[in-house]
Amino acid sequence: MVYNGFLGSLPKEIRLFIAVFVMILSVGYFTGLLFVQQTESTTPAGIEENYMGNEDDEDAEVMKFKKGEREMLTIVHTHVLSISFIFFLLGGLVWITNAPKKLKLFLTLEPFLSIILTFGGIYLMWSGISWFRYVVVFSGILMTITYMGSASLVLWQCIFPNKPQKVQ
Repeated sequence: MVYNGFLGSLPKEIRLFIAVFVMILSVGYFTGLLFVQQTESTTPAGIEENYMGNEDDEDAEVMKFKKGEREMLTIVHTHVLSISFIFFLLGGLVWITNAPKKLKLFLTLEPFLSIILTFGGIYLMWSGISWFRYVVVFSGILMTITYMGSASLVLWQCIFPNKPQKVQ
């Protein structure tokens, strides 16, 4: 089955549909990142404070309390499921672009590792392994870079289609 470059062979209307989907998906993804920025969880210290609280900090502008176990499980559960679904859909589109197989493999598998490291890391940090805050920052950044690469690749090939090539 030839799937490398299949996206470019689709009719213009279907490519437009896919492009609009990826743009709206991106609005949702980056709105989530804006929320992370609002909670000041973009640094290792900010992530730790967001989940572990800051009741002991008398100089804190906003009082934050340690999240409970039920809340942590809800956060991890909903994010792992929803973000996995986002990357599954986007990954399916990446596989039908005209790009090297190794690049597609990276763009479609790495996000799942980052999801586990990010949200598993948040839970482990909350459980008391504080150095996981660095893992969370690194994996979150890598997940976002991968998302941007995948979305850009799909959008580019929807706008500028190539002829399909044989699988390498």
